[in-house]
Amino acid sequence: MTPAPLAARLRAPSGPLFFPVTAYGHDGAVDLDVYRTHVRQGVEAGAAAVFACCGTGEFHALLPEEFEACVRAAVEAAEGRVPVVAGAGYGTELAVRYAWLARTAGADGLLAMPPYLVHAGQEGLLRHYRQLAGATDLPLIVYQRDNAVFTPHTVVELARTRGIIGLKDGLGDLDLMQRIVSAVRTEAPGDFLYFNGLPTAEQTQLAYRALGITLYSSAVFCFAPEIALAFHRALENGDENTAHRLLDGFYRPFVELRAQGRGYAVALVKAGVRLRGLDVGEVRPPLHEPSEDHVKQLAQLVERGYALLEEDA
Repeated sequence: MTPAPLAARLRAPSGPLFFPVTAYGHDGAVDLDVYRTHVRQGVEAGAAAVFACCGTGEFHALLPEEFEACVRAAVEAAEGRVPVVAGAGYGTELAVRYAWLARTAGADGLLAMPPYLVHAGQEGLLRHYRQLAGATDLPLIVYQRDNAVFTPHTVVELARTRGIIGLKDGLGDLDLMQRIVSAVRTEAPGDFLYFNGLPTAEQTQLAYRALGITLYSSAVFCFAPEIALAFHRALENGDENTAHRLLDGFYRPFVELRAQGRGYAVALVKAGVRLRGLDVGEVRPPLHEPSEDHVKQLAQLVERGYALLEEDA
């Protein structure tokens, strides 16, 4: 663990938040050498943090020992230059086990994925995240999406819970997020963090910034870091012309291509990393690989995105 508190290091990021894919060899086993290279390249490209073994990293597909090895490899590759946050999920006891594995591997914090399968009430969700937060000394970010959707009151209680430092939103309900931000600001004032965690978050980040939410995950950073960084700089500098050019010419078409297949929020990103020249392998079942035509379209789209950067230059 690095000495600086995670919340302080995330509050004013110097670049996008990096969610690396997990590398597999041709035999299907985790390839830690390639994974270290992928993480190291992202850090050197300008990532503000590494979120290892989360959604884009196929947390759902990793054995516990693979998870621990990957988190440890990410910590080694980051070399303390940026914080490393690890995923934790499933039922409460398993989530606690993953939290301890992450701590043992040297992670700086946890991203709590939604509980497995069940649709729990607010009281049960609150108990789950409080128990997870109390299991280790790692700061915890709660991920809202799918079967883990919170009322403003529940988020106020989460914000009051020792060890829980933020909420990552993967739902996209801006009305709900505005009420959550308002409720926490009123009833639990402090430094609670919010993240836009939608797939291809850049597409919605202008709207989230209007709510005061400036942190966002960037899957595009995995395979086109220069484009992701240019968009991040445009947001930070108030350069709406560049932001709109990248949205219109790259991000919107990418989102439309991503929508062509289930699981493409991961599989298409992994294909993009391979297009860049790093063989991170294929996705594990139940995800499937993009079609050859979709990969060709992705290559053309990335080329178009880089051409936009050259025009701006």
